[in-house]
Amino acid sequence: MDPRIQKLAAQLVHDSIKVKKGSLIEIRGNNEAKDLINEIAKLILLKGAFPVIHADVEGTAYTYYKYASEEQLKAKPKLGLLEAKMFDGYIGIGAPLNTKELTSIDPGKIALRSKVTRMISDITLKKDNWVICEFPTNALAQDAEMSLPEFEDFVYSACLIDWKNQAKIQNRLKKVLDKGKEAHIVGEDTDIYLDIRGRTGQVCLGSRNMPDGEVFLAPVETKTHGYIHYDFPVSAYGKEIDDIRLEFKKGKVVKATASKNQDFLRKMIKVDKGACMLGELGIGTNFGIKRFIKQILFDEKIGGTVHLALGMAYKVGGGKNHSALHWDMIKDLRKGGAVYVDGKCIQRNGKFLI
Repeated sequence: MDPRIQKLAAQLVHDSIKVKKGSLIEIRGNNEAKDLINEIAKLILLKGAFPVIHADVEGTAYTYYKYASEEQLKAKPKLGLLEAKMFDGYIGIGAPLNTKELTSIDPGKIALRSKVTRMISDITLKKDNWVICEFPTNALAQDAEMSLPEFEDFVYSACLIDWKNQAKIQNRLKKVLDKGKEAHIVGEDTDIYLDIRGRTGQVCLGSRNMPDGEVFLAPVETKTHGYIHYDFPVSAYGKEIDDIRLEFKKGKVVKATASKNQDFLRKMIKVDKGACMLGELGIGTNFGIKRFIKQILFDEKIGGTVHLALGMAYKVGGGKNHSALHWDMIKDLRKGGAVYVDGKCIQRNGKFLI
């Protein structure tokens, strides 16, 4: 086994979540990540806890959304709810064989089911003992335009970093955000203001995402105004949306355009009342991730970028927006952008000034 897999497993089990003797821990993944899953299960067992492995079968998501009726899509996930209530912790491993599997599926069907299954993720989030990570596969390597060995190096260099140094960077940023009243982001075709009064910044040191490296908070829901153009395409439900530009007034998106899949973008923003408002402002701090690879778990952490998420706000730090959607979009500030808090520049051209 690649020794880096063992290091990553140890990080997930010993640092990312709390595993106590007798704990019931759910592990979700597929056969592509079998080495990591087995190593995680071993470490959980050695701690006297109980791993429960849920194996995803490639192609079943496509089959479900292609043939499920509206009645089936709206059906309450009784077994999933029961399990979510029983589990003490969750480790989710993404290891796709085909990142475009759901491209031809009606996004309305996916959105409908997301509303129903939201109750499961709400239970998991409330327990606050979960982590998700990505395992390097050929599909992800292809999207990143790398060979598999190159992509493996990329993944592990993003995950196995100096977390003590990350803590120093993030805690300095958190102090500034916690005292701030207004965040102002400027860049190419971007000039947007977010009210952050009363909201608390959250440091991210591998306890929920792996890789990690950001400080985020939920802006005041009804105060965002201005416009932002996103430099990178957004991938969701097998679709890629390019050249996204959003305009906000009184917290809501009033205009949304894209050069590719614009109709899909607008449809998702109307999924529910909260989908057109921001649920998150995140500032990337992981300078070990240097390039965009079309995987949000990595891309949103790039040092020198910010990301704004439409939809659901995490309740930690005072977030109040509710939605089935949580859609991160990334703005690259490394060439000509800046972030201000209460008029003071805290980041310019991707470099922190604090």
